[in-house]
Amino acid sequence: MKTALAALIVGYGLDLLLGDPSFLYHPIRVIGNLIALLEKWLRKVFPKTPKGELAGGVFLVILVCLAGYGVPALLLFAAFKIHPVIGFLLEVLWCWQIPATKCLKDESMKVYQKLKENDLPGARYAVSMIVGRDTKNLSETGVTKAAVETIAENTSDGVIAPLLFLALGGPALGFLYKSINTMDSMVGYKNDKYLYFGRCAAKLDDVVNYIPARISAWLMILASACERMNWKNAEKIYKRDRYCHASPNSAQTEAVMAGALEVQLAGDAVYFGKVVKKPTIGDDIRPVEAEDIKRANHLMYLTSFLGLAFFAGIRALFLFL
Repeated sequence: MKTALAALIVGYGLDLLLGDPSFLYHPIRVIGNLIALLEKWLRKVFPKTPKGELAGGVFLVILVCLAGYGVPALLLFAAFKIHPVIGFLLEVLWCWQIPATKCLKDESMKVYQKLKENDLPGARYAVSMIVGRDTKNLSETGVTKAAVETIAENTSDGVIAPLLFLALGGPALGFLYKSINTMDSMVGYKNDKYLYFGRCAAKLDDVVNYIPARISAWLMILASACERMNWKNAEKIYKRDRYCHASPNSAQTEAVMAGALEVQLAGDAVYFGKVVKKPTIGDDIRPVEAEDIKRANHLMYLTSFLGLAFFAGIRALFLFL
């Protein structure tokens, strides 16, 4: 645990520099494959009734959480037993792979590039890679809003929350968080297939993201002040619109982003061919434009840096007490 702070800082730096290189097999793929295999098996074991699917979903959460925490903890323990340098390098590797700062920026900037090239079909396809909604009929404004919203939401889910859990408990706790987050993204839907089976995973994701989402929001408000954006409006919209979402957490950073950029986000969206009514977030002070994707990424990067400094500072304080 003495090496955890150094590993976190080095891993964060590697994430900013290199992102998610294609030559490295990402552990989240293993977690995703495990979830898919367990879902298939559990659906065979438990009856196809609401209670049966609820029970199957609970077992899915238990098994994935045990594997998500236990396997990296054991591998890290074994690596340090072999040699401290090997243990530290493995710790750095995982602290690099768990956050998704550069990856989020790179994928959203693909949307920006297509918009600047006036390639709306290409922009729709690019944004479909990072959002869960249907994108084939989105306007240029709709594509831009979708990209900005996913940057805002994933500033918490993909950057600040992983950094927080890495700071608290190293890669094992970081992977536990990512396991829960991946389960939610795979089975946490309120449709016929997952209404009962995915309920436990969705509720657990809400619980583990409750505090990180709020920390992320306040860090983003501070970042907006540092970026000389409208931080007062960011704070105002945050306090007013932070619960304008079905999830208790998703609108936290979206509200700050909307306020800082002085635009209106959210509203109705199409999922699996069905229109889902959603309230808007923020005030329509000015129209959304493609440059807002770049501005959102600047805000996300600075928020991540402030988050690392805050969490590393707390970790260092405990080390020296």
